[in-house]
Amino acid sequence: MTVQKSTWRSLVRSCFKAQVDQSTKPQKQVTKQTSFQRLSLPDLSNPSSQLSEDLSISLAGSNLHVFTLSELKLSTQNFSSSNFLGEGGFGPVHKGFIDDKVKPGFKAQPVAVKLLDLDGLQGHREWLTEVIFLGQLRNPHLVKLIGYCCEEEHRLLIYEYMPRGSLENQLFRRYSVSLPWSTRMKIALGAAKGLAFLHELDKPVIYRDFKASNILLDSDYTAKLSDFGLAKDGPEGSDTHVSTRVMGTQGYAAPEYIMTGHLTSMSDVYSFGVVLLELLTGRRSVDKNRPQREQNLAEWARPILNDPRKLCRIMDPRLEGQYSEAGARKAAALAYQCLSHRPKQRPTMNNVVKVLEPLKDFDDIPIGPFVYEVPSETGKEDAKECEPKNDVKKENGHRGQHHRRHQLRNSNRTQLSSPRSPTIHSEAVLRPSHRNGVQSPLHSRARGK
Repeated sequence: MTVQKSTWRSLVRSCFKAQVDQSTKPQKQVTKQTSFQRLSLPDLSNPSSQLSEDLSISLAGSNLHVFTLSELKLSTQNFSSSNFLGEGGFGPVHKGFIDDKVKPGFKAQPVAVKLLDLDGLQGHREWLTEVIFLGQLRNPHLVKLIGYCCEEEHRLLIYEYMPRGSLENQLFRRYSVSLPWSTRMKIALGAAKGLAFLHELDKPVIYRDFKASNILLDSDYTAKLSDFGLAKDGPEGSDTHVSTRVMGTQGYAAPEYIMTGHLTSMSDVYSFGVVLLELLTGRRSVDKNRPQREQNLAEWARPILNDPRKLCRIMDPRLEGQYSEAGARKAAALAYQCLSHRPKQRPTMNNVVKVLEPLKDFDDIPIGPFVYEVPSETGKEDAKECEPKNDVKKENGHRGQHHRRHQLRNSNRTQLSSPRSPTIHSEAVLRPSHRNGVQSPLHSRARGK
């Protein structure tokens, strides 16, 4: 503990000292991201290094802005409760607005300001990891990091504002219109493209914490990955994996990673399979309010995914039958592969993208009333098969007419209520991943707008 405390103080001092030096020392100009070799966390982990100076030079080509604490207080009205967006393991997030009155020459835009809670679950190392990865990587499906603040003990991150919030809030909130099928597939495809980009870099990145709360949505429901605090550089050369302590979120982490600490890109693929399953079923990855055998979504649903005759039993009832049967079968088969307990049998994220690409355009969506039959709790429902949609003539490219009759045998509809998933911070310790019941790191209050 003494060593960790000493390291923290050394980093704080070097960060503050170097920030003062920046005002009198011109920064090295780098015009393109590819003109410098990507920085890694070990490059800045030495307590004696000039942290902020290293960051400003190495990330010069990324166009990151260095903000002062006073500028961020001004942009968020001193972190007013009226601008509060949410809180996660990192700390509270506030909406802000930055223009040239706050920072001269800055293009006016709304932002999300994430403040590191020194007493929270994450710390300076996660803050630094986020700056290093998002400061150097640019992709339409990664949330844009605009800048950072490193002033005395204060650590803040400034992101583009994502008005639709997180996938978790959109998918699991009550008393709201459910996400349509095509939107769900668009989100799945966008998130898959983000992971594929990370995995295919010359120096691959393993995201390690892929989950619904870390997928943010813009106004058009374009998915962008956020929160790179647990990201890790992947294996290089002849290495097959990265050995590291187990960190992530219960219900999303791959079983082989939990058991051995061996991290590969296939660990991300498993986590993607869980999120795809959440999109199909409308259920959380872990839900302690459900019957024992249904609490872990992947374990419960995976055996059903490969059986088209029973697939409709686990589809999200909030879709009210308005989904493509052909698309659902293909998505379910893909989720089944991603959730394989044998990592080598999982598809690469590039192959996942190829499978998902056409699904958002499938329009064999039935038209007409729909009544969801709640399965009995006796286990006898396992023998039932889904009624085929005989009125749907074609699977792709044409909309069929759907007028099936449904018998209402049980008027009680399932309720989506769940405690939030705990985050895995070591092999033996499970802690809540979010505090105060708010999960989205950069989400909007105007949920449905």
